[in-house]
Amino acid sequence: MSESLDFLVHLLDLETIEVNIFRGTQPNEERQRVFGGQVAAQALMAAGRTVDQGRVHSLHSYFLRPGDPKVPILYEVDRIRDGKSFTTRRVVAIQHGRAIYNMQASFHTEEDGLDHQITAPDVEQPETIPTLFERIKAASNGQDIDEWFKRQHPIDQRFIGELPWSPTRPREPTKQVWIKADGTLADDQLLHACVVTYASDMSLFDAILGPHDIRWDDGTFMGASL
Repeated sequence: MSESLDFLVHLLDLETIEVNIFRGTQPNEERQRVFGGQVAAQALMAAGRTVDQGRVHSLHSYFLRPGDPKVPILYEVDRIRDGKSFTTRRVVAIQHGRAIYNMQASFHTEEDGLDHQITAPDVEQPETIPTLFERIKAASNGQDIDEWFKRQHPIDQRFIGELPWSPTRPREPTKQVWIKADGTLADDQLLHACVVTYASDMSLFDAILGPHDIRWDDGTFMGASL
């Protein structure tokens, strides 16, 4: 397991403060606000800690205010419903006495039922695609690379086709990217779901900005997950 993935697992190891109340720590990084994927992943972990059995099968959330990266986050869990098959939880993330995020998650006990899946697209396999850092370095032409790309990240992203920051404009409102944890996680279904939740906030804007002829480094907007 990489150091960055190990630290993400540490961030997801919430401290129990009281029944239904948990506290999440912050990474020691210089940031203007908390990464949304971190808040969502910690909130899901808080919800899962109050569920005896069942796997999360859906969640809906809203980012209400920017998170302060210098203080811990409290997560209050409301046990909406405990059923035989379905369990529902509401989680509110709090800093400085105010809600910064809320989530509603549903957990389902595994049962026999209808099953189907969509055929995966025919694309390059991740093993044949360079890492994000390798591609950025190759495209930099010897120029200095932003510190964010130099850092080790818990999620390995392999973009198919052009990078989101390519000079081709405008771009289609889609982006295909392989993602996986940068290492092996413990055999814990809730932990895996939380890491996927963390990763889900990593490349949404890459697809959204394409048709608008905007790039992250344009300096013309401020983006946030809502």
